[in-house]
Amino acid sequence: MTPLHSWNLSPREAIALQNELRERLQIQPLDFTPKTVAGADISFDKNSETVWAGIVILSFPQLEIIEECGLETGAKFPYIPGLLSFRESPAYLEVWEKLRVKPDVLVLDGQGTAHPRGMGIACHLGLWLQIPTIGCAKTLLCGRFGELGENRGETAPLVYKKQQIGAALRTKNRVNPVFVSPGHLCDLESAKSLLLACDGGYKIPEPTRRAHLFVNRLRLGQGV
Repeated sequence: MTPLHSWNLSPREAIALQNELRERLQIQPLDFTPKTVAGADISFDKNSETVWAGIVILSFPQLEIIEECGLETGAKFPYIPGLLSFRESPAYLEVWEKLRVKPDVLVLDGQGTAHPRGMGIACHLGLWLQIPTIGCAKTLLCGRFGELGENRGETAPLVYKKQQIGAALRTKNRVNPVFVSPGHLCDLESAKSLLLACDGGYKIPEPTRRAHLFVNRLRLGQGV
């Protein structure tokens, strides 16, 4: 892990930091075949500062669970669209420290470069952890996409301010797409290929789908 900064920041300082950190991103092809892929997600109750963060590590390409690790903690940064990384990342980093196995690639339920300042949570955590990271979001934060075929594997560029920031990716026939963007040490083509390979028959690729199920179990007090 590479500590980058203090988390005790105002929203204005957080925006300035995003603009600074963006210049350190390395968007490049994934030049190896991972043996493990992890998904990360957070669950929370509305009107509460309590969050349940979890990381689930899968073998690749078998997609079998190797490790599940999570915790309950308090968020110290307010909920502000575009600054979720500052609310959620400290919890993920706590979980990361507890992992017995460190994954080759980390997929976040959130944005990578598909962000107004090109610095979503997948980018931010990629810089902290110095591993390839991918953003796989269920909803758009910014940008638009055009016509998208109905079959699994079809993609359409996600464009914001005349620049491609990610892609809409159809992961299941005739089902709404997910929104994919690179975080760090990965590029868009590698991200799309890897997520399509992490197919469990659902809309959400297996790493973040399993992480979502895990953190919801934690929130409901059902344990690991």
